[in-house]
Amino acid sequence: MAAYRMGQELRCVHLAQQRQARINAIETAVWCGSLAPGSQELEAANLAIDAGFHHIDTAFAYHVEEEIRQTNQSKIKAGVIKREDKFITTKLWCTCFRPELVRPALERSLKSLQLDYVDLYVMHYPVPMKAGDDDFPSDNEGNFLLDSVGFCDTWHWLEKCKGAGLIKSIGVSNFNHKQLERILNKPGLKYKPVCNQVECHLYLNQSKLLDYCKSKDIVLMAYGALGTQRYKEWVDQNSPVLLNDPVLCDVAKKNKRSPALIALQYQIQRGVVILAKSFEEHEMKQNLQVF
Repeated sequence: MAAYRMGQELRCVHLAQQRQARINAIETAVWCGSLAPGSQELEAANLAIDAGFHHIDTAFAYHVEEEIRQTNQSKIKAGVIKREDKFITTKLWCTCFRPELVRPALERSLKSLQLDYVDLYVMHYPVPMKAGDDDFPSDNEGNFLLDSVGFCDTWHWLEKCKGAGLIKSIGVSNFNHKQLERILNKPGLKYKPVCNQVECHLYLNQSKLLDYCKSKDIVLMAYGALGTQRYKEWVDQNSPVLLNDPVLCDVAKKNKRSPALIALQYQIQRGVVILAKSFEEHEMKQNLQVF
């Protein structure tokens, strides 16, 4: 049942990703995304770097690593940034969890990004899927085809990639505390996850998971920090919009700040690293004011 529920969640993600190729550009505050592939992702990354962000968070499944490479190379060539000034994250997709596929998947991302290493490599979901060319393998009825490999075995090979100098740090995404425990209790563990990326915002504060992560010295990274992505396929469009919340707006008014800044400051004060969606240059610059 757990695998089925996760499969249903991945189906929703797939529907969303069909409409939106995604790129993150973060220092500790902002996620940049667009509704069109290619040139707009490139523009978003350029805007974020020019605004002053240093952390670029992407993934193989977003299919924008080439755009990240173009942005980095152009900015480095122009003398705007240096490689050592950037913190670059990408992610291992679920169809590459088999031990023999982990390093080739990482090397493919490194080739796309034209990097010798990434600062952080993240296991995208705790759900192994059937290996192959299809990012979302499914049967004739649309059910996802899962794999039997354990993610602890995958973690062992991620540790080897770190030992080989291809990764500075390794982490996870969308893991609950029991799944984190399975890795932490893995026999022969060399490197524990440095972070866990999960949806986290004022309407889903993940307080128990945050406490657990803090107790294990794992950083909780919040995506959707300004409210969940409101995809019509799986979110009730009549549900409240976080940034329109009357209490949040009242606090923002009293402090002469935008609701977004209050929502971001809330997370920072909890010790959460935040990824907040933005595509507009003025919003990126405004979100930096949280510091």
